[in-house]
Amino acid sequence: MEQIPLKQKKVGTTIAAISTAQGAGGVGMIRISGKHAREIADRVFTSPHGKKIVHAKGYTALYGNVHKPCQEGEQPEILDEAIALIFSGPASFTGEDVVELSCHGGLTIMKNVLRAVFEAGAVPAQPGEFTKRAFLNGKLGLTEAESVMQLISAQGEQAVKAALAGHQGALEKKIIHIREMLVTAAAHLSAWADYPEDDIPQLQPEVLKDNLYQANDQIERLLSQFDAGKAIREGVNTVIAGRPNVGKSTLMNLLSGCERSIVTQFAGTTRDIVEETVLLGDVPLCLADTAGIHHTDDPVESIGVDKAKDRVKTAELVFAVFDSSRELSKEDKILMEDLQGVPAVAIVNKSDLQTVADLDAIKEKFSHVVYISAISGDGLKQLEEAVADVLQTANLNPADGILFTERQRDAAQQAEESLKEAIYALEGGMTLDAVTVSIEGAISALLELTGERATEAVVDSVFSQFCVGK
Repeated sequence: MEQIPLKQKKVGTTIAAISTAQGAGGVGMIRISGKHAREIADRVFTSPHGKKIVHAKGYTALYGNVHKPCQEGEQPEILDEAIALIFSGPASFTGEDVVELSCHGGLTIMKNVLRAVFEAGAVPAQPGEFTKRAFLNGKLGLTEAESVMQLISAQGEQAVKAALAGHQGALEKKIIHIREMLVTAAAHLSAWADYPEDDIPQLQPEVLKDNLYQANDQIERLLSQFDAGKAIREGVNTVIAGRPNVGKSTLMNLLSGCERSIVTQFAGTTRDIVEETVLLGDVPLCLADTAGIHHTDDPVESIGVDKAKDRVKTAELVFAVFDSSRELSKEDKILMEDLQGVPAVAIVNKSDLQTVADLDAIKEKFSHVVYISAISGDGLKQLEEAVADVLQTANLNPADGILFTERQRDAAQQAEESLKEAIYALEGGMTLDAVTVSIEGAISALLELTGERATEAVVDSVFSQFCVGK
């Protein structure tokens, strides 16, 4: 596909959108960006002292009223009071002239003002179009742009740190460092092959191999952290499973911080799946409390049990709950066997009561066993640590820069495959031309990762996932 020449793709229209949350608030903001942003803003904004936005200096603010566009001499229909913030391109977020109109945040007011801006000549911004223009105008790399939505959707401190590091270029710097190693090697190989009469020294195989291994190790490290990074960003589908009355619903309520599941002394109280998103430490868990797994002749309860079994099969993490005050049942042992090879934490509940369950049998089947009292909350910190260990988020340092989209991972995997081909060719005694081709393949994948050689289809796909107004 045709490559996008950065800083050359001109955008002719002036766009506008509500850039604050779609709900009532104290303040709402409409962003206008493009060549005619100042003129359009002047058609809907009037300062009491007659100051015009087109004449205002960049990075200044004007107070006034927003109104419907009108002919000169007509009395404008006032919509609200507003503050107009003016940013001059190219030193703005998008690289274009930008005007931000901040009004009262009522839904009707915001819609009326936006409609007036459209009537004045702006067109509706598409999802992510402001950030896309910042990318096309060379204000952001593609990985930095992608981190914008990660910042908006971050649910925990680690997720915020990861997104902020990406926005500040931590990942891009890592990729550029790897790429420069490969570019240097490829340039030397090409020069040696193309200009033999210049007596360019051949790159020593051991030096070349060492460079390729270093680059490959760094890419492998990035890829190895992807799942842990995804866990802190997007959350983990987690199922609470176990036989009836082991304390699954009490655990659900403890983690939720409220009574989400009905708790009684009677077996079979939970018949349908109860779901809640909770934050355990720095990891969001999409938590599902399921019916107790056991044999039952009750047709309604049986449906709940079948649903529970199905959710266990598709879960990314399972909390297998056992009652320490009762001997392990047949259902307990079946669950233990079914969870072999599945990311799971064994939770031995009711630690405040006398222990009767065979703890050694549980330890034999699970690498992570936690003892808690779901009623009192004792052991919750240990559960948090066990989950971080299972999901490998414990040693993750998001500030270092991590891959955070499937697009980025795919590009990194392509680079890794090309590097392995280069190493295989070098170690197999193939010609250096073959090695060079594979190195250039890795460089191309890394250029696509940072957006320096991204197709228009890739760029459109990235920004289509953004919200309108960002």
